[in-house]
Amino acid sequence: MYVCICQSVTSNDIRQAAESGVRSFSELQACTGCSTCCGCCEPEARRVFNEAVREICLDLPLTVAA
Repeated sequence: MYVCICQSVTSNDIRQAAESGVRSFSELQACTGCSTCCGCCEPEARRVFNEAVREICLDLPLTVAA
């Protein structure tokens, strides 16, 4: 699904950015251009991005202090 029409950024593009290590919305904007034009997509872009980062963080192995 297209999230940012102005820059042709899809929800998959946002998820892939998160999977590749992007951890802040400003980083997402820098690497995809998402929400840098009219800004109408920002709430949805943030939602998709935050959801993707949460999923990635939950998949990371937990370390237990000895």
